[in-house]
Amino acid sequence: MKPIALVAALGFFLAVTRVTAASIMEPVKTDSGLVSGIAGTDPVVRMYRGIPYAAPPVGDLRWRAPQPVAHWDGVRKAEQFGSRCMQAVGRGGRGPAATPPDMAEDCLFLNVWTAAQSAAERRPVMVWSHPGGYTSGSGNYDGEPLAKKGAVLVTYNYRLGPFGFLSHPELTKESGRNASGNQALMDMAQVLQWVQKNIASFGGDANRVTIYGDSAGAAMDGGIVGSPQGKGLFQRASSESGAWMGLSMNAMAPLSQAEDNGKRLATALGVTSLAGMRARPADEIQQKGRGSGMVIDGWFIPEDLSLTFAQGRQNKVDVLIGSNKDEGTFFNNGTKADSFTNQMKQRWGDLADSFFKLYPAGSDEEANTSSLARFRDELGWHMRTWARVQEKAGNKAFVYYFTHEPPAAPGQPSRGATHGAEAAYVFNTPGRLWAEADKILADQISSYWVNFAATGDPNGKGLPNWPQYHANGSNQPMILGEKVDIQPDAARIALFDALYAKQKPR
Repeated sequence: MKPIALVAALGFFLAVTRVTAASIMEPVKTDSGLVSGIAGTDPVVRMYRGIPYAAPPVGDLRWRAPQPVAHWDGVRKAEQFGSRCMQAVGRGGRGPAATPPDMAEDCLFLNVWTAAQSAAERRPVMVWSHPGGYTSGSGNYDGEPLAKKGAVLVTYNYRLGPFGFLSHPELTKESGRNASGNQALMDMAQVLQWVQKNIASFGGDANRVTIYGDSAGAAMDGGIVGSPQGKGLFQRASSESGAWMGLSMNAMAPLSQAEDNGKRLATALGVTSLAGMRARPADEIQQKGRGSGMVIDGWFIPEDLSLTFAQGRQNKVDVLIGSNKDEGTFFNNGTKADSFTNQMKQRWGDLADSFFKLYPAGSDEEANTSSLARFRDELGWHMRTWARVQEKAGNKAFVYYFTHEPPAAPGQPSRGATHGAEAAYVFNTPGRLWAEADKILADQISSYWVNFAATGDPNGKGLPNWPQYHANGSNQPMILGEKVDIQPDAARIALFDALYAKQKPR
């Protein structure tokens, strides 16, 4: 990594940080009512937290598409984060015995950070979708550092698990679209529609919206880039370690399969109808239900998105995407040679010999190393596949490979540049144990992301040059961190291409 000075990394956004106080006139008008915020740690930033973007999805609205927020009178104080969406809490349990006070089914809130001095500034907008495997997490992040660099930042909660990804034949029938499931994606679209209507009041530019996310949030980015329901709602996408297939090469589940999962939940709840399911307590649904993840519902996702992207029917947006050097250490608890060999033979079929030449499994230690490398390379392949299809559609693509290893907690082994490790650097939110090199890298990476949101190009004054990615060119992904030569090479990428050619829908 080439160290760079803090001031240089800020580039053309430096002037923003010299302002001593934000002066967006309050209260701010939204289409549902007036809101007031609070100053950030730095008074240049104004924060608006816990703004409802949809009606509470409870009672008869459970599992429906998000509905408009009821208008409120007076000024709503947007000072505290809204409730997190329903999710498992504690260790080892599927769900809580009692809902914690900061968690509720009524959870569709968003948050805005801005350093704009007036509503007329039209700054680039960044909309963050949080990670958590579709089952956990929230939009409760610190957006102040990115706002200081010139972005208007939006984070939000979306429905999770059995609330965010449930299909059922009765839901399909009542939808009016012969579709059900993907409630979380519909929440995402509702947020983006809210941005189109309201972000100008916070100094944002509705014509420069970048969606970005990590892991499950990155996969949702891929879902809405491929969806006709995302058309016109954003201009760029920046996804970290995830795309439309998830974290590995997978076919998308059909509606019929997802509906069967919904019927199993009804059985587990001891009811026979959708009305009965809606009458059950949220805690019980959280405990007994599972979300299916994104499904081919026939409306939001009309077909397997591998087919959509292969045939160029996705939304034509520029992308900044990539993956990390040690992705698998987040999930891997040790792999045995026998189980790894059997699983990979079954999956790779007549390509198995080629696979084991690159990922040998002669011992447990070797199998564990190969298992981690396979996960890393498959996710790296997925991100470059996305870059390739966006470039083919006539868009710009910038691909990164994050190699920096954050400091481990005292007494804990390092997991390296593990899955999700880059997020704190993108947000420029220093960890307690960060050294100066971590802070410099975070300043550099966050500037790349804000520059991309502003102009469609991550490059800026004082930053190492990030070349545009070309699938048929000789350039490699941009290394974010110390230069290491262990990223997926051409032979490994070709191997995954061969498996994908056999598996992707026609």
